[in-house]
Amino acid sequence: MSRSLKKGPYIDLNLMKKVQDKKPSATGTIKTWARNSQIAPEFVGFTFGVHNGKQHVDVLVSEEMVGHRLGEFSPTKKFLRHGGKMQKQLEEKRKVAEIAAAKAAKAAPSPAKKK
Repeated sequence: MSRSLKKGPYIDLNLMKKVQDKKPSATGTIKTWARNSQIAPEFVGFTFGVHNGKQHVDVLVSEEMVGHRLGEFSPTKKFLRHGGKMQKQLEEKRKVAEIAAAKAAKAAPSPAKKK
């Protein structure tokens, strides 16, 4: 659900203070925990360290990101893989194929240089 138009966008005041009257090249990463803050046009070019619950993920703000929330670019969950028996079998085949390719490459004689 979007925010009411009469209220305007929510932008964290502390972030605005850190960005005002500064150049993106002069400032380093700006650490923040304000994941719900919307990205303002003034933020373009700055790098924010958005906290994902464990660490700060660097987010370089571009023009396409204006209007989105900072938290959208710092995922809180890490996707490993889909599990199951079939996935394990596929990974096993892939490993066997890699080992066979490595052995074949090692066994192939390298071309000797002739003078």
